[in-house]
Amino acid sequence: MKQPFVTEILKRIAPRIRAKLIIEPEYKFVGQIIFKNGKKTFFNNTSFNINHLGSVGISKDKGYSAFFLNRMGYKIPEGNTFFSKELNDNIKIKRTIDDGFKYAEKLGFPVILKPNSKSQGVLVAKIHNKTEYYRVAKKILKVSTVMIVERFYEGKDYRVVVLDDKVISAYQRIPLYIVGDGKDNILKLLKKKQKQFEKDGRDTRIEFEDFRMQLKLKRKALTFKSVITKGQKISLLDNANLSTGGSALDVTETIHPKFRDLSIRITKDMGLRLCGVDIITGDITEDNDDYVVIEINGAPGLDNYGSIGKKQQRIVDDLYLQILKSLESER
Repeated sequence: MKQPFVTEILKRIAPRIRAKLIIEPEYKFVGQIIFKNGKKTFFNNTSFNINHLGSVGISKDKGYSAFFLNRMGYKIPEGNTFFSKELNDNIKIKRTIDDGFKYAEKLGFPVILKPNSKSQGVLVAKIHNKTEYYRVAKKILKVSTVMIVERFYEGKDYRVVVLDDKVISAYQRIPLYIVGDGKDNILKLLKKKQKQFEKDGRDTRIEFEDFRMQLKLKRKALTFKSVITKGQKISLLDNANLSTGGSALDVTETIHPKFRDLSIRITKDMGLRLCGVDIITGDITEDNDDYVVIEINGAPGLDNYGSIGKKQQRIVDDLYLQILKSLESER
């Protein structure tokens, strides 16, 4: 079994501060870190004891985190939560799947649908009509008791990672896409992309049966068997998560101070020390007020970002080294 990404990093950097690792041997996702001063701490994949449990819990719940971000005055997408039948049967405030459709109509299509408590872009979809709404909403409410319907905002998708008072990394997330060669069909091009991910050391697994790709291709009057012209770029998903095959464009050195400071303030205000702040805007390297904060993440994974290149790998290594040093010095 391939070593999990975070475990690989910890094995590289722990000796630099003379820390000892005890790693669960079967899956290698969890472990204990013993520092040279005798202090001990645990990790679970990307989760460390650097953030308070309550704040992490809020960050995992998109509805709750949106409430607090909005109350603090941050710009967030207009949206609301809607519940599964089972949950509606047991709560006082009821918002059904049909209420969600009426709300989507009120916002105006397209809208974004997503599970309230899932991560890594699971089932996040851009919806254009009633048929798509019910198809996706039913899938979401099978795996999550709470679904979010929110307004769609045009712009580029950015992830800004903050540790304490510093932006560690910032990058644009570009949705999964392929570029035509005039010979191979879309499915074959996707399979080539998967092989390239593996060559680059990315753990990303493209879900070839993902219904969202089928919806997006259908809107373009295409199928997996379609051959597109040489140089033509086709986006296959609307969500830009790296875990679903998206790519990253590093802007750590060029992020505008406004967005750097914004991300640091959000991290502090949400009671976090380590946080991924997701922002939609035209260009995060420029001063502008046309943006929304779409989500926060109290345990941001950086494995796909770290696979971009050696510079990014060094940034990720340094981030985890700073995390370990902070944990070691905590009282």
